[in-house]
Amino acid sequence: MRPPSLSIATGSQGATYYIYGSGWGNLVGEETGSTFGAEVTGGPVQNVTLVQMGESDFGMVTTGPAYQAWKGNSELAPGVEHTDIRAVFPMYQTALQVIALEGSGIDSISDLDGKTVGIGPAGGTGDMYFPQLFDKLGITVEAQNGGAADQAGQVQDGLIDAFAFASGIPVSAFSQLEAQADVNIFSFSEEEMAQVLGDYPELSQSAIPASAYSSLDEDVPAISLWNFAITNKDMSESLVYEVTKTVMENQKRMKQVHGSARETLPENFVHNTLIPWHPGAVRWFEENGYDIPEDLRG
Repeated sequence: MRPPSLSIATGSQGATYYIYGSGWGNLVGEETGSTFGAEVTGGPVQNVTLVQMGESDFGMVTTGPAYQAWKGNSELAPGVEHTDIRAVFPMYQTALQVIALEGSGIDSISDLDGKTVGIGPAGGTGDMYFPQLFDKLGITVEAQNGGAADQAGQVQDGLIDAFAFASGIPVSAFSQLEAQADVNIFSFSEEEMAQVLGDYPELSQSAIPASAYSSLDEDVPAISLWNFAITNKDMSESLVYEVTKTVMENQKRMKQVHGSARETLPENFVHNTLIPWHPGAVRWFEENGYDIPEDLRG
């Protein structure tokens, strides 16, 4: 019997996770007759534990925090190997991106040295990576946690100097801020990436396209991670099959939810090399000609 109501662990309001998660939940709800409710959370670090513990039915995660949790290195549940999580479908790349007021003179990572910087909610991808990367580059900041919409507002009000966030592109909170003020949007330079990426196999170089934000004149180099939807290994195979089928076969609808869904394509399953796939997802991918590696069949 299919449960009438299911939960999706997403992120903070104003963040891509919450918008994207609400969207795919509504889409799948239309197809299955069940209600999928998006839950506001701290983001991937919290989401993977919520799914592991059975407190959320589905969750949205970046590969880095998910893999660390799989190995038992979660900050929220240290020592607990999160080996009950299973991948459902590929989402999009999360970019590490920073916004500051143009008048602040802050337009690069090195300019953040000595500044007060928001890094998103505790348990989010930004909270996990920005402090580590700043430290490796010898940059000292006073880091503050908070939701995406709140921290963008704090930049506008001069309460913090910049907001460094890890999210799909575009970030709704960034777009709202740049509509109200002149801003600089940037990420790690290619030189900075060369110094840090070798220590993080889950991170890769990408770009923020100029079309994402009105204040950009050209593509901006950025560090990114892939995102996947996950569930628990005990979730119904038929339900996971329906979730995977609905999202993978309705990209046009998903792009109406959020622009980041341009990467919500079946062929991007290859970017998950760490988390086993749920049998329901495996069935859809294999029916549609995508070969899931033997060691990633859950």
